[in-house]
Amino acid sequence: MKETSETSVGMHGVIPASEIIGKTVVNRQNENVGKIDELVIDAKKNRVMYAVLSFGGFMGMGNKLFAMPWEAFEFSETGDTLILNVDKEKLNAAPGFEKGDKWPDFKDTLWGESIYNYYNYSPPWKS
Repeated sequence: MKETSETSVGMHGVIPASEIIGKTVVNRQNENVGKIDELVIDAKKNRVMYAVLSFGGFMGMGNKLFAMPWEAFEFSETGDTLILNVDKEKLNAAPGFEKGDKWPDFKDTLWGESIYNYYNYSPPWKS
């Protein structure tokens, strides 16, 4: 019997990545800021490094992507949305990339440090 994401997240903190990808993301003001497009995992350290947020555009066109520290997100009480702890103005000015363009090198720790610093989080490889 498959558990619901609410039960999985609420009781155990465990959820399949397939239930996160495509999940709606809202900010603290409950404004829709996009959807999770991808998760980037550090397979050697067994942790999620980034959630790639798709933001903006219309009907999938012109969406900008943002690699964001996983720590910037939390699940809503119902588990049906993710809450982003970044205000919309900061997101509008954030470094991002287009879906069809070459994606950043997620292994580049200097690039990663700039992303974590932008969102005021400490990179996990520095702890």
